[in-house]
Formats: sequence, structure tokens, C-alpha cells
Amino acid sequence: MADAASRLTALAEDVLGASIPVRLRAWDGSEAGPAGGPVLVVRDRRALRRLLWKPGELGLARAWVAGEIDVEGDLYEVLDKLAGFIWERGEESRSALETVRDPKVRAAAKALLRLAGPLPPPKPPVEEIRGRSGARHSRRRDKQAISHHYDVGNDFYELVLGPSMVYSCAYWTEGGTLEDAQRDKLDLIARKLRLKEGDRLLDVGCGWGSMAIHAAKEYGARVVGITLSREQAAFARKRIAEEGLTDRIEIRVQDYRDVVDGPFDAISSIGMAEHVGAVQYREYADILYRLLKPGGRLLNHQIARRPEADEDAYQVDAFIDAYVFPDGELSPMGSTLTTLEEAGFEVRDVESIREHYALTLRRWVDNLEREWDRAVRATSPGRARIWRLYMAASAVSFERNRIGVNQFLAVKTPAGGGSGLPLRPRAWTESA
Repeated sequence: MADAASRLTALAEDVLGASIPVRLRAWDGSEAGPAGGPVLVVRDRRALRRLLWKPGELGLARAWVAGEIDVEGDLYEVLDKLAGFIWERGEESRSALETVRDPKVRAAAKALLRLAGPLPPPKPPVEEIRGRSGARHSRRRDKQAISHHYDVGNDFYELVLGPSMVYSCAYWTEGGTLEDAQRDKLDLIARKLRLKEGDRLLDVGCGWGSMAIHAAKEYGARVVGITLSREQAAFARKRIAEEGLTDRIEIRVQDYRDVVDGPFDAISSIGMAEHVGAVQYREYADILYRLLKPGGRLLNHQIARRPEADEDAYQVDAFIDAYVFPDGELSPMGSTLTTLEEAGFEVRDVESIREHYALTLRRWVDNLEREWDRAVRATSPGRARIWRLYMAASAVSFERNRIGVNQFLAVKTPAGGGSGLPLRPRAWTESA
């Protein structure tokens, strides 16, 4: 067992055929790899047993959530170096880690078993989603997935998100605060939708009510907000009552497929479509189209992934699926645009704000790290570790253009062809 770090590093480099870009410290105190930067720490050899039983991302995720793997120093630097190392080496290197048919992997697994010990793997951390029932993206299963992610305590989300309570990409200007950037994002959406006094707005996936409050308070809209999270709905209703807006805003715990009281003048869907799923996306677009009156506008704000060479081979991120967004799926930007058009929408504008999400995520991580002890008390050590890793890793993914985020402005253009939008493109960037 002596010098476990060197042995682990040699095993990894033999499989991957290149030097590991970060320093490693093992449970026996030994270290290996480049000095002078952050250190990836394997605190307990149980982490190796998790990797043996679940090679790849899920095994690593379980070890991280359990605290068996950690980082000393700059988490972003470690994630950036490891991400670049894996992505720049291509899919073959990534898949090699997950197949026992590779002779090098078989030999490495045997050596890893000697380091890990012949014991069964520990149970997965309790924060991992269990017992998903029903067909993927059925109403019942979607409700379970939303509850897993959002019903973890409003106190926790207040610590991470800050006073704005907006859980989607902010819209930044130089030197602005997170609250400024989130207000500017909500206002940008309201202006793109050309909201005005008396307009009826449907906010799909309304979260803690921030968009609904902004639309009603600043633009005089009448808003229906829907969410599948009871905790979000309770929090939103309390905020709305405190703002004196109960006569203008209704918050429902309701599936978008069950909304029947259209038509609406406008629909906002901000960070919700990622939960819909590829098999349901056309139905989602059809329903939103049907709920709009002729000339009505849709603002669809959605994270996108890069297209795969073989789309049929696309796989959902194992860590995200098990611990963060169960059953969540990302689509390429082009697929979203095509589906909206197939549903009948005229897509009038697409704005990419990828870099804005990296900035937003870094601020959320800052909030979490600053309030770490309170966040752990509000949820659990494992849950706090999940959110820190997923937000930091997502920031790196946005920065490296692995994923993006886009706002689609689409219109249910009436038969006469008048969209009701201004002649000059991007007029919403001007002062209201």
C-alpha cells in the first residue's frame, strides 16, 4: 500500500496514455504529479471501490459526494485542467475508461482492486435519486424529478441564489452585482415579450416567483405561474402577498400539459425546457403554441449542448442525472429552433448568452462557499458538495463552449402575417 499516489497516477497514465495534469495525494499521505498547483485528494480508498463497481463519472461522483475525493486549492483550476485533458483527447479516451474489453483497462482494474481491497462498494450517498417510477417524462415521474432538485429547502436556495431568487442565467454588465444582473435579465425578457398593462402572461416553470413579480409590478401584467415544486409555490405566494400583488398573480402547482385556460398574450419559459426531454419537446412546443393568442409571443430561455457526430449515441451526464437534474436533457440549439418552427412558431430572434452563465455560476459558487456552514445545516454535507461541484463544473463547461444558453423569441404569427414586433431588430436593448 506504500506510495499509493504514485501507483494510482501510473495506472491512470497507462490507461490514458498521457501524464495527469494535476497533483494527486492519496489516503496514505503520498503525493505524485506536477507540483505548485491545486491538489486532487483521495481521502479514502473506498473511492477506488466505487470506481471499480461504477467506472467513470458515476463512481467519481459518488466518491465526491461522500467526501472521499476532494480538492485542495482552486476547484476551477482542477476542473479546467481535467476537463481539457479529457475533452482534448477526444471520445476514445473517455470511453476507454468505461469498457472492460480494453486490455489496459482490465489490467488497471486488477491493480486498482489490489489498492482498493476486496470489499464490496459502499452504498451510494443518500442524495442520489432512488426509485424513479413511471415512464420517462410522464407527469408522475417529472414531478418526482422536480421535487428531487427543487424541494431541498428554500433556505438553501436563498443562500446560493441571493435576494433575487432567480435560478437561471443572469444578464451582466461590467461591474454589476448578481442582483442587478438578474433584474436586468428579467427586464430583458419582459421587453422582448413587449409586455404592457393588462397583458396575460404564462410563466412556465415559475420558480420562486421572480419573473411573475417583475412582470406584474413593472409592466402591469396579469400572470399565471406554474411549477411542480410545492416548496417553490409556497415561497412564491408568500413573496407575492408581501408585494401586494395577489390580485395580479396566480401561482399553481401544475404540469404545463394540464394548462387549459388560454389564450395568453405572452409566455415565458426560463430554464424549464431542459426538464421537458427530447421525446416530449414537440408536444411541449405544440402546447405553448396552442395556449397563445394569435400574435402572442414566447420567450424560451434554454441551455443547449453542442451537437454530437452521432446524435443517437448521445448520453445524459451520469452525475447530473443521478444527483442534480434527474431525467434532464439538453438539446442542440438547432434542434430547439427547428422544433419551435415545426410547432408553428415564427422564430424572430435567437440570442446566445453563454458567457453570462459562467459568470452567474461563479457568483452562486461564491455564495455557497461563503455560507458553507449554513448551507450544510440547511440540507446536508453531501447536498452542499453536489451543488458546489455541479455549479463549478458547469461554469467551466460554459467557458469552454461545451454548453451554451440561448433566448429564443418566437411569435404565433396570425394569418395576415403581422408579427407585432418592431421593425428594428433588437429594439428591446434600448431603454424602455
